Amino acid sequence: MHSTLNLHLPKKAPSHRQLRVGEEVRRIISSFLMRGDFFTSVPMGSVTVTEVSISPDLRRAVVYIAPLARATDMDDVLTALKEVAYLMRKQVSKEMRMKFTPTLQFKYDDSFDQAEHIERLLLKLNPGS
Repeated sequence: MHSTLNLHLPKKAPSHRQLRVGEEVRRIISSFLMRGDFFTSVPMGSVTVTEVSISPDLRRAVVYIAPLARATDMDDVLTALKEVAYLMRKQVSKEMRMKFTPTLQFKYDDSFDQAEHIERLLLKLNPGS
């Protein structure tokens, strides 16, 4: 018997607990980045944490970041964030009372780029507005 994946099934929406934990992790990491309690070759004041997505078991967190300035090299930022992820996880552990502290994975949030692209396309279709 072979099994097939049904790619058309919608993903389960995050639970209220996942949303609460994700928002708290986002707040802690944002604060950590603003304080600059660590050293990297990349200025972390040039990025913002847009969202944190927590796995259902609360053990993994995907932290989405976006640049605040156009000139920000996101590859360098992601590399630097990976290097200090253990410090951020330690801070999350210190500020939150959880059985497990989620591991942190950083990803570039390109939703702003996509929105800008759509806006440019719409302006091309209707340049008079």
